[in-house]
Amino acid sequence: MSLPITMNCIEIARPGGPEVLTPAQRPLPAPGDGEVLIRVVAAGVNRPDVVQRQGGYPAPPGASDLPGLEVAGEIAALGAGTGDWRVGDRVCALLAGGGYAEYATAHHELCLPIPGGLSAIEAAALPETAFTVWHNLFERAALQTGEVLLVHGGTSGIGTLAIQLATALGARVFATAGSAEKVATCEKLGAIRAFDYHREDFVEGLKTAVGGANVILDMVGGDYVQKNLRAAAFRGRIVSIAFLRGSKVEVDLMPMMLKQLVLTGSTLRSQPIADKARIARAVREQVWPLIEGGSVRPLVHATFPLAEAAASHTLMESSAHQGKIVLAVAP
Repeated sequence: MSLPITMNCIEIARPGGPEVLTPAQRPLPAPGDGEVLIRVVAAGVNRPDVVQRQGGYPAPPGASDLPGLEVAGEIAALGAGTGDWRVGDRVCALLAGGGYAEYATAHHELCLPIPGGLSAIEAAALPETAFTVWHNLFERAALQTGEVLLVHGGTSGIGTLAIQLATALGARVFATAGSAEKVATCEKLGAIRAFDYHREDFVEGLKTAVGGANVILDMVGGDYVQKNLRAAAFRGRIVSIAFLRGSKVEVDLMPMMLKQLVLTGSTLRSQPIADKARIARAVREQVWPLIEGGSVRPLVHATFPLAEAAASHTLMESSAHQGKIVLAVAP
């Protein structure tokens, strides 16, 4: 099948609100050494896309300036040195940028086969989320079977997968969420209990239930930083992956000393290819069988056509969604 010369995509016209996401046409990208070209069927929408649109998270050197960190589709062309991948293979992939387009290039080691039984829409909701959850919970925080995990933002894309994956691997999971409906979703996904942070003190609730959390996954920041120190169990590990309430805070670190806590965090986009490839291998070995077995499934809240990317960002910023938001790019 011959490839087109140009493709439809979404550009960030200038830093600003959702309205700066602009439909455009660009030349088809060519895969370099070690890269594949993917005909994009669906692309995941993530908070980092919103921050990039606002001007706070520029693409790393050499990456596409188009937003979009994960896609699903089929391989349309191969660069040199792409291993066992073949044209026509159905894949989902982690990108450093460029996902809001009809075609995108990805490093071959950051591509994974679409899990059996999943649509491209569902698969597009996986790479950024699965890589982030696996790396932070099971590599950085070393979450173990039987330990207590507290997940903030339990109905976010990250939160919904973290609850399911940690539960499937034997952790005792608690979560926070912003409404009774979202609390119910967290508990349906496997959380022992979720706390409505508008009406409940999750620190006291967690202490009453189990004494404290061995691992806390935090994407909130702000005043949650101090609360996490209080909610953590002895030798607990607190992992920060985002700061929706701000990263600059004044805190009392005495609990960190007294409880021998570990405070850590990471971003995924800027990590070297070799590190992301290691995470990809672990995800394929440890997470994919759980997805194919049905104990872990991506939760997709809504889909939008590529041309309506601005509407997808409006929904993302409203925090009304439960699970992932996905752009449907091609049939």
